[in-house]
Amino acid sequence: MPTGANNKKKYTYIWVSAIILIFGIFAVYEITKRIKGNTVVENDRMSVPNKNTKVGFVVNQGEKRRVPDFSFYNQDSVIVTNEDYLGKVYVVEFFFTTCPTICPVMTKNLVELQETFKGDEDFGVASFTINPRYDTPSVLTKYAKKYGITDKDWHLLTGDQDKIYQLAQEGFYIFANQDQDAPGGFEHSGMFALVDKNGYIRSRKDGFGNPLIYYRGTITEEQGVNSDGETQQITILKEDIKKLLAE
Repeated sequence: MPTGANNKKKYTYIWVSAIILIFGIFAVYEITKRIKGNTVVENDRMSVPNKNTKVGFVVNQGEKRRVPDFSFYNQDSVIVTNEDYLGKVYVVEFFFTTCPTICPVMTKNLVELQETFKGDEDFGVASFTINPRYDTPSVLTKYAKKYGITDKDWHLLTGDQDKIYQLAQEGFYIFANQDQDAPGGFEHSGMFALVDKNGYIRSRKDGFGNPLIYYRGTITEEQGVNSDGETQQITILKEDIKKLLAE
């Protein structure tokens, strides 16, 4: 083969290598974006969370995600809306009283938060049942007594099932579903959402600089780590609640 042809082929390989290198750099940049629940967050992957890290906003399509309007009955048969939580930092969960698996652990963790922030008028909890046909206000009252739920700003909420599921899946992007094959007949993620005094969903960042978005509610501080190697997040949730209460 002529020398000119060899040189031409050599330069072609160089250009292809350069293109691959550039594309690779771009791909790494793209990987630093995290997509979860239709939420895309871009940040510095080297950002490392610690106690001094600010609790950021969760952004969806360029806008801060806010809790949508809701209105349900609590365990005392009183209508509670999202406006009743304005001015308070609160934790949101989706559960059901007959859950045989993760709900008792989630409730135990929330009772731990209740005791940690006992007497703080600016702290609350919103527990939405995903089985409202069974979980009437009277059932929720018994559940509250069983687990020692005493905070006046901890509302166990029930009402129209479709609206509750819409709030879970479209408002918080927290998975909840009726499934006869699942333990207790329902599936849910066991995650907690944290909301600030103005109704915005907040979260600290993970090791890549992206919001956690949710906090794992299915492992207690005493357990530390579960059988899948997942660590408890109640400690960091306490820290972040304190930060938001101080804002």
